[in-house]
Amino acid sequence: MPGPNTRLYQAVPTLLPCFWLYPRPWRTWFAAMALLVSGAPLADTVAQPSVPPVGRVELGAEERHADATVACMYPMTGRSASFGRDSIVAIQLALEELSSDPDAPRLRVIVDDSRSKASFAVRMAEDFIQHDNANILCGMVSSGVGMAVSRMAKQRKVIMVGTDHASSRASLEEGHRYYFRVSSDTWYSHAAGARYLAELQERNGWQKLAFLGPDYEYGRVAWRDLRQAMNQVGTTYEETGTYWPKLYEPDYSLYIQSLLESPPDVLVVSLWGGDFIAFLEQARTTQLFSRMRVANFDAGGDYETLVSLKDDPPQGLILSARHHVNWPDTERNRRFVTRFHELSGRYPSYSAQGAYAGMLAIARAIRIAGDVTDTDAMIEALEGLEIPLPKDPEGYVSYIDPDTHQIVQAQAIGTPVANDQYPPARVMLGNWVVYDAESLKPSPALVKKRRGEPGG
Repeated sequence: MPGPNTRLYQAVPTLLPCFWLYPRPWRTWFAAMALLVSGAPLADTVAQPSVPPVGRVELGAEERHADATVACMYPMTGRSASFGRDSIVAIQLALEELSSDPDAPRLRVIVDDSRSKASFAVRMAEDFIQHDNANILCGMVSSGVGMAVSRMAKQRKVIMVGTDHASSRASLEEGHRYYFRVSSDTWYSHAAGARYLAELQERNGWQKLAFLGPDYEYGRVAWRDLRQAMNQVGTTYEETGTYWPKLYEPDYSLYIQSLLESPPDVLVVSLWGGDFIAFLEQARTTQLFSRMRVANFDAGGDYETLVSLKDDPPQGLILSARHHVNWPDTERNRRFVTRFHELSGRYPSYSAQGAYAGMLAIARAIRIAGDVTDTDAMIEALEGLEIPLPKDPEGYVSYIDPDTHQIVQAQAIGTPVANDQYPPARVMLGNWVVYDAESLKPSPALVKKRRGEPGG
């Protein structure tokens, strides 16, 4: 099985906060010294759950044997570090599968800590291209980080495959020929959410809607996507308020109090990861869940969030995510979830399926194009590329829309139900409502409108 080679950088971000300001030869020396001081092994195989990586990791083929170098950026520190941790395991899983195919290209994959900072990630991407001879950039969780690196990739004419960040603006307003995304974006999630809310309104007649999301690219675009999608399905509602806490906000009490003073019938939340968990925990100490339904259509159904609910989820939650460990109930998804658990000792967050999809998409495109350095052939191969993925319901295959370069996938929305098959989680999502992929695609008119093109 492919595993990290001898260049494993783990202690550097802690020991050297200005690590990336040093010239590359010094960075290599410092990293080696940090490993020796920390006692970390100079070679390893599978990522160890007890000591997750917090710095540079190399996976797959060695540089001299690789057909392509893929450089990925994920958070490995801070509140969103678990997404980087799971992405690394998923990349290992994809490389393991590719190694069993003698015709698959040999990928060298570099992963490093983006620190969830756009300017830092752009400098890192430049370094990957200049010093590591990276052919493709990949990854990124924060939409602010993803879009900053995407702009740089456009300038450098380097293909970038986004695996987790979700702002639809990246593929619509700012889409370009070098950018592709292989996980659901805010449009697909909230197009499904809008349909779910329309159906809920038919059942219970709700009228008042509020929105709470992080005050940066992702949250702002999620709110716009939801409004546009609700307009398309003809849902009328009264907006009672919009709330914009900062990313990684530690205290949501003022927002919760404001919501209780002017309660909506439905609150849509676009917080993700540790932020959403913190919001839920703080809201549980109040009457918020007895006063309104709370929905999170893009990231709320992540496995870690379900673990945090224990066996007593708040009433009325409506959740979804970009991948679910228990949906769809297909051989492909069961195999992915089981093997991930075997490699890591835990179940995957939705970011894992995105990283896994990224590696498979890149490998397939290289195989079709014949040479990763032929950028035009690679772009042609990626446009319309079909990729069978764990998220695909039976009989459906995900594909990359040739126009928007966004992957087209079905969305499933559910509510928490008792389920102890994936410990330590005591609940999983059930009562599924599934929306087929084609019905969620943005219309050509909407795409033109968002891009400012004639006819939009």
